[in-house]
Amino acid sequence: MTRETPYGNFNFKVDLKSEGVDPDKPLGGFSDVSGIGTEMTMSEYRTGVDKENHVRKVPGVHKVGDVTLKRGIINSSDLWTWIQAVRRTGVLAKREVKITLQDETGEAVESWTLQGAFPLKYTGPTLAGKGGGDVAMEELVLASDGIELVIES
Repeated sequence: MTRETPYGNFNFKVDLKSEGVDPDKPLGGFSDVSGIGTEMTMSEYRTGVDKENHVRKVPGVHKVGDVTLKRGIINSSDLWTWIQAVRRTGVLAKREVKITLQDETGEAVESWTLQGAFPLKYTGPTLAGKGGGDVAMEELVLASDGIELVIES
């Protein structure tokens, strides 16, 4: 069956693939995920025997964009523990991170797996004594070695 209506961008889950953590019980729901993507670089090449004076585009290396996760602060040190592990063990702390878009019934539609992901930047909340209606948010930027898209059927 072909779906004619695009999926909403508000129904998703993030699995940080942490050891000893049940993936069906998220460590804290993320409210925003941005930066999922990949980019190809092109090399320009021209043979000396081309009759027309132009270059050809040849695919070169590719790179994966940094992914930003945002969530309201909860009573959990899971992100900070991962950051500490990267500080202490470097590449040994890399993980797979799976971001899954869901339909209205909660079924997986598409998922993006960040391969060899690790924290690149952490930003804590902006705290202000006035107002009182905003949620304290934290932000984690992830770098990764690769990305894979899976279309669920």
